[in-house]
Amino acid sequence: MPKANCTTTSITAPDGLPVRVGYGIFSTRIAAYINQIKQPYSVSVFAQMAAMESLADRDYLMANVKAIIRERERLFGEIEGLDFLRPMPSEGNYILCDVTRGDAGRLYERLKERRVFVRYYDRPNLRNCIRISVGKPEDTEALLEALRAVGEENDAQ
Repeated sequence: MPKANCTTTSITAPDGLPVRVGYGIFSTRIAAYINQIKQPYSVSVFAQMAAMESLADRDYLMANVKAIIRERERLFGEIEGLDFLRPMPSEGNYILCDVTRGDAGRLYERLKERRVFVRYYDRPNLRNCIRISVGKPEDTEALLEALRAVGEENDAQ
């Protein structure tokens, strides 16, 4: 089977959009295959209109993108300072972290008890990782406070 290229992306809340809308640029071959398996009307009229409006206000959109990049860089640096997480480079609005001391599932639960929500995937290649979404600065502060508290509790045990 010959190689076929595709590019996908999504527009989400960090872009100023209250819904998730994705789009792709595909080779003709991949597009034909996707059209065979995708659900009809997979994007609502509301979502399409919201995406178009979001893209129309480029200045607002780019200001949000720049804010997310700044916050991602700040969050990455703060996580690097924690001795139980190893953040992996990211170009998205999240940071995947390897839990280097302890159990990722347990960390996920302990953060959830503090009403701080991260993603945990109980899958072989991601089993000891958490995924942290980049949000507003106050969200970052709440996350870091919870991570430090959990880290201190682990050190005390």
